[in-house]
Amino acid sequence: MSDMKRIKLGSQGLEVSAIGLGCMGMSYAYGPAKPEQEMIELIHHAVNSGVTHLDTSDVYGPHTNEILIGKALKGVAREKVEVATKFGLRFGEGYGELQIHGEPEYVRACCEASLKRLGVDYIDLYYAHRIDPKVPIEITVCFAFYLS
Repeated sequence: MSDMKRIKLGSQGLEVSAIGLGCMGMSYAYGPAKPEQEMIELIHHAVNSGVTHLDTSDVYGPHTNEILIGKALKGVAREKVEVATKFGLRFGEGYGELQIHGEPEYVRACCEASLKRLGVDYIDLYYAHRIDPKVPIEITVCFAFYLS
């Protein structure tokens, strides 16, 4: 058992390790993607050291970071980690052009795709990467999961 301090996020009872692992740089952004097996080993080392909060996004890669996290989670008891991922950004015509989307249909589709890439039944912390100024936030977050 680790001595890692845990903290509460919000008022719904979610607790995470005080130190989290931001996974973006493993497969996106700060230079070329890192070797997959090394990153899986790093994630396992972090979890074995008491880090339970793993943070990713569907836009990292795009998608490849969630796939990497999913592969790493195959070797970890699901109840040992809190998975955080984000939605709301997507690349436009030009690779560097990011578009913000908060439409409920888009959010729902993103969530279903993230669940599949991550290989999990639920996401502990799912949040907007950016707020879409064209869609009221209460529409983005309250109605996205009530679509038929």
